[in-house]
Amino acid sequence: MRTRLTDLAEQAGVSTATVSRVLNGKPGVSAQARQAVLTALDMLGYERPEKLRMRSAGLVGLIVPELSNPVFPAFAQVIETMLSDRGYTPLLCTQSPGGTTEDQYIELLMDHGVDGIVFVSGLHADTTASKDRYHRLRGRGVPLVLVNGYAEGVDAPAVSTDDTAAMDQALRHLHSLGHRAIGLAVGPTRFVPSQRKRDAFAALIEQRLGVTDPEAHVVSTLFTVEGGRAAATQLFESGHTAVVCGSDLMALGAVRAARSLGLRVPEDVSVVGFDDSPLIAFTDPPLTTVRQPVPAMGHAAVSALVAEITGSAAPRTEMLFHPELVVRGSTGTAPASAPPATDDTGAVATAAR
Repeated sequence: MRTRLTDLAEQAGVSTATVSRVLNGKPGVSAQARQAVLTALDMLGYERPEKLRMRSAGLVGLIVPELSNPVFPAFAQVIETMLSDRGYTPLLCTQSPGGTTEDQYIELLMDHGVDGIVFVSGLHADTTASKDRYHRLRGRGVPLVLVNGYAEGVDAPAVSTDDTAAMDQALRHLHSLGHRAIGLAVGPTRFVPSQRKRDAFAALIEQRLGVTDPEAHVVSTLFTVEGGRAAATQLFESGHTAVVCGSDLMALGAVRAARSLGLRVPEDVSVVGFDDSPLIAFTDPPLTTVRQPVPAMGHAAVSALVAEITGSAAPRTEMLFHPELVVRGSTGTAPASAPPATDDTGAVATAAR
């Protein structure tokens, strides 16, 4: 028993006393620690005690991108909690540049005999990536759910934020504040959410603002602070008074870009983010953003997966969830005249007005 407790404690990252309390159903253990011990039991091949067996519905893989973008840990937390509440043990797989790939995680999860896999913003969202990996999994009878990135032809339920509605809300807000020179800073267009935002933005500014060359108002870059700063710099220097961003991290980069050009947010230029990641309300200024309905999406993804696992086929039509505009301090009334952008030395930057 001592060896078993030690092994479990090491695998779960807790003390042997905590392992003992979980195995004996004693109080005084956090939900996170309890779940870590249960996961360790399953990973190491130990049989759960009788009193814990009702929670042992099976293992479910959860593959998410890197965790530097706060929206992905938010998705992971919601989905893991809902899986645990339904008796499943979630196995979280996070990716990082140069680290374990999605395909390697798939093989690892298959080796552990998972009952299903949830993919969040994975290769299914990349229009240039092969979908064969998902077809192979379905061919082996593994239930899947795809979050934020509809992959046509893949036999799996899909859950996504309505990117068209998100762009509509952001543009309506900025238009009501008097902004007419509005730009979009978005991620690489090979990703489904980026392409949808880009297409919706272009159609809306053409329709509402009479823009004849919408592509001139869009900059595609990386979903990072640095990418947002580079894109926003280009847009601000070309005379845009407001920028809609494809993520909150990009929006923070846009605020940096404005300040480096000597512009004030929101007095001179306005910035809108996307996600409403944790702590975004506490930035300077607090960020106006379009909130993804993460809890509702996580609930739908888990419900669809459990239905698939238990033999009740979930709908294959994509479920689109309506986002919500959250107005804070990074957007304001458009200036009477666009202020000249300056660099860090105070020199006026050339801008097409």
